[in-house]
Amino acid sequence: MLEGYYFYLISVPAVLLFGISKGGFGGSISILAVPLLTLVVSPAQAAALLLPILCVMDLFVIYTYRSQFDATCLRILVPGALLGIIGGYLTFEFTDENITKILIGVIAIIFVISTLCKPTGSAKHRRISGTILGGLSGFTSFVIHAGGPPFSMYLLPKKLDPLVFAGTAGIFFCIVNYVKIIPYYLLEQLNTENLKMSLILMPFAPVGVFIGHWLVKRVSAKYFYIICYIFLFVAGLKLIVDGIQSFY
Repeated sequence: MLEGYYFYLISVPAVLLFGISKGGFGGSISILAVPLLTLVVSPAQAAALLLPILCVMDLFVIYTYRSQFDATCLRILVPGALLGIIGGYLTFEFTDENITKILIGVIAIIFVISTLCKPTGSAKHRRISGTILGGLSGFTSFVIHAGGPPFSMYLLPKKLDPLVFAGTAGIFFCIVNYVKIIPYYLLEQLNTENLKMSLILMPFAPVGVFIGHWLVKRVSAKYFYIICYIFLFVAGLKLIVDGIQSFY
């Protein structure tokens, strides 16, 4: 019974964190969810049981932000993301998750630091950089459910209205997550045990989305972007630390 209580104590906050991020607040705060879940299940199982929950969250996000998104960003980012997912599937057996974490973490931190020293990135849409970052987002979302940092690196310089930023992120990751169902199934990650745990945690999915949306509507654009950059930096550090610790 104690193990049951411990599972809920860890997994419920993890799902809420993902929901708050998907609701549009905090950007890469969701990066903390998978490490939390690995305290009670294996990393592979954590990624697998989260996917159905994320797909349910996506439906609430799509409804909430149905008229608030940047179509140009999606047209540029989505094709790259699909290629990234395919790459993640084809290299699944050979990909070192920890090396991936370190690389994405380093890129995220460099991006934040360079932005603080001198504004980086472009407010204009660039198909090449968008395809690359979309690809990285799709790949890392497939491998470690950490597609937020590359996605944020493309969108943050655009200075979109916070609600439009959140809506664009919601639609992008909805597409990514539903496409991921096919390769996850082929890799036998969506088994009965994982689906059972997903169903247990499912009721908390809309709660997290609602909290995230509520926060976005009440935070000014200035502080919204400050918070996003802070969480992107924290996410980068977390990825690097997790990746390095695996070697000891």
